[in-house]
Amino acid sequence: MTVAEMISLEEAQQLVLSSVKPMHTETVSLLDAVGRIAATDVISDINVSPFDHAAMDGFALRSAQVAGASSEQPVQLRVIAEVAAGDFFDGEAAEGECVRIMTGAPVPAWADTVVKYEIVRNVEGDGRLGSLVEFSAPSEPYSNIRLAGEEAKVGEPVVTAGELISSAGAGFVASCGAVEVSVYARPRVGIIAIGSELVEPPAVPGPGKIRNSNSYAMAACAQAAGAIPVILPIVEDTLEALTAAVDQATREYDFVVTTGGASNGDFDFIKPVVEQLGELKMTSVNMRPGKAQTFGIVNGTPVFGLPGNPAAAYCGFELIIRPGLRKMQGFPEGSRPVLKAAMAKDQRKKDPRRIFLRGTLERTADGLVFTPAKNQSSGSFGAIQRANCMGVMPEGLESKKAGDLIDCILLDVPENAFPL
Repeated sequence: MTVAEMISLEEAQQLVLSSVKPMHTETVSLLDAVGRIAATDVISDINVSPFDHAAMDGFALRSAQVAGASSEQPVQLRVIAEVAAGDFFDGEAAEGECVRIMTGAPVPAWADTVVKYEIVRNVEGDGRLGSLVEFSAPSEPYSNIRLAGEEAKVGEPVVTAGELISSAGAGFVASCGAVEVSVYARPRVGIIAIGSELVEPPAVPGPGKIRNSNSYAMAACAQAAGAIPVILPIVEDTLEALTAAVDQATREYDFVVTTGGASNGDFDFIKPVVEQLGELKMTSVNMRPGKAQTFGIVNGTPVFGLPGNPAAAYCGFELIIRPGLRKMQGFPEGSRPVLKAAMAKDQRKKDPRRIFLRGTLERTADGLVFTPAKNQSSGSFGAIQRANCMGVMPEGLESKKAGDLIDCILLDVPENAFPL
């Protein structure tokens, strides 16, 4: 097939998104489901709460008993029982009687209001069993009572298919009786670093050698996207070695990511390997860093060849691969939030490609300010470690001056969020 020499970032993103689909579903423990997408509705097996209960410590009574209460004409009631959380009182109360009740305890069937302890005066005793207590204001029906089924009713869905299960959601699901949840499986991502010059840390590199840092960064990116990364052995710069490694990896993993060997040098083989083994869909993207980006399908598995330069590999993963991995886990398509911020300093533009500047976004008295990192080398991880966003300089040669507004992609805020 004929592959376009260079495509836009949006076209590259759509190529990946259109080539993947949600993974199979699996049933996992509730804690393992946190942060993942529910594949089916979770149904409550009871009313939540299962009974009317007190929302705070106080006294349970009939609202009619204190309807005319005031500071001038207070109403006095005798405490005939104490109800703690986990206990219940099924007795009756006469007109001049009430019950001391604790937060979470069932409200007696005859009571329709709870008056908090702090606004009730003890006339005799300490407010416990046998005490005489005084009310100086009315209490509306159902005040300080959480009604049965207020959060969920039996048979109702409490989490719907396609919904993210949050930490608080785990508690909600547990209260509805579910300790296992059906979710989309997490894709296993095989990470392959290409390069005869690479050695695995902590080995000290000899002459002409460097440590394999890309595998760890890309594995961390995959993990942050919710996938399960597996770092595979370094592959030397030969067509035969890379062909065998990609062929095997695509048979074992759900997505394969390589770094290095993505350009057009004498030892850059990822493009011919993908084309030979499967379908080559793209070879370069109109962006900097990260022009050389290879994508295709081998043995039915998506294969993405990232550049060897660390910043270029990171930007390619963050902007193109991450959306695909999230779609595979059932997440809705979407991008990280973008905010406009003022440039902290002048920034010249000599390259017509869309440029992604690593830097920091800060809120000042004058508004949001974006400060590009001093080191914008594509060979550096350090600037990304200290960055919280990427400033976007659009295609063309228009430079930016201090104070000009620029779009900033937030790297520490999840997709489809709307930060203030």
